[in-house]
Amino acid sequence: MSDHTGGRAAGEVVRLEGVGLTREGRDLLDGVDWVLHARDFWVVLGPNGCGKTSLSRIATLHEHPSRGVVEVLGERLGRTDVRELRRRVSLVSSAMADLVRPGLAPVDVVKSARFAALEPWWHTYAPEDETRARALLHDQGVGRLADRAFGSLSSGERQRVLLARSLMNDPAVVVLDEPSAGLDLRGREDLVDRLDALAAAPDAPTVVLVTHHVEEIPAAATHLLALRDGRTVAAGPLRSTLDADLLARTFGVPVGLEEHDGRWSARRLPPTTPAK
Repeated sequence: MSDHTGGRAAGEVVRLEGVGLTREGRDLLDGVDWVLHARDFWVVLGPNGCGKTSLSRIATLHEHPSRGVVEVLGERLGRTDVRELRRRVSLVSSAMADLVRPGLAPVDVVKSARFAALEPWWHTYAPEDETRARALLHDQGVGRLADRAFGSLSSGERQRVLLARSLMNDPAVVVLDEPSAGLDLRGREDLVDRLDALAAAPDAPTVVLVTHHVEEIPAAATHLLALRDGRTVAAGPLRSTLDADLLARTFGVPVGLEEHDGRWSARRLPPTTPAK
């Protein structure tokens, strides 16, 4: 079934078909098919170096694939102005934190997302832009830090600022690339709670969490894409896709998997002793 957007399935926000990315003769991604619908909450899971970050950057229009089709909100990459379209998709990553000038105030970090910029000096803002930026910081529990230097904040506080920034333009898609990197247990659990709250909002965007730890999967997650060596291991509804066998195939080790109250934990199992 198609809607009036020209062949795009109803509710579809991102479509990747046969996407591959090759750099210096190495396939970072190969043959990836992936479709995200409105209000989906996807988890992209896989070991370091499996292509998760490359996939995140392609899905948010920060990287062009070497082959395949990328469509975001009905617009095909290569046939549209990505500068405008990027305002509707948000990427939160440690690389983004590194790009922010340390002396910039969090309110300006958030406000500048209005034009997909990293500094507020290049554009003109309305008073309501600053009001919204401060409200978003308040919603993430860092409103009191709005005028401090970004570089003076803790890792957890910076992540909250970047999450607030990602919501500035009421995006259709928010992609978080390993957002818990550098966070302690409390910071990680706080982040998971905030992602659950984001997914529960009536106007929630499509959310993608990129991680290599099943312990970071929020209870609100609906779908799972597992990657290994740049290729899809499995993709589908989380509860019918995630199991110990999938983790073993994805990470290359025998794994025990447990679930409690919608949260998951995994541990490596000892190798099986060959029968004598």
